Amino acid sequence: MLVLKDLIDHYSALCAQVPLRSIRNEADYGRAVVAMNSLLDAGVADEDHPLADLLATLGELISDYEEKWRVPHTSPAEVLRFLMTQHALGQSDLPEVGSQGVVSEILSGKRALNVRQIKELAQRFAVSPSVFVKG
Repeated sequence: MLVLKDLIDHYSALCAQVPLRSIRNEADYGRAVVAMNSLLDAGVADEDHPLADLLATLGELISDYEEKWRVPHTSPAEVLRFLMTQHALGQSDLPEVGSQGVVSEILSGKRALNVRQIKELAQRFAVSPSVFVKG
């Protein structure tokens, strides 16, 4: 039988690698997505893998957070505008997107974000790239 201290030590070690609690903010969400992607890259998606239930649990935590905070029918430009406001950024503060003119065209809907821009924005704001993809 496991002693409580052993159980706490094992759980703490696991949680240091894979967040196993409710996701409370974007930073937690970013860490959870990175952990899930690492598990997927390691082949854990196979139902027979010993960590398959861990992956499923992490997926449910991520899904719960996305359902709670997802804004329906939001365009990528609206998401970008929101994040810029939240972080007090101007159009010239996004070199990963391009010039101020490119950012302006994206925000006005005249231009779409490309894959490179989506990847870099997702990393900068610690969000899933899917928030910048029109759904």
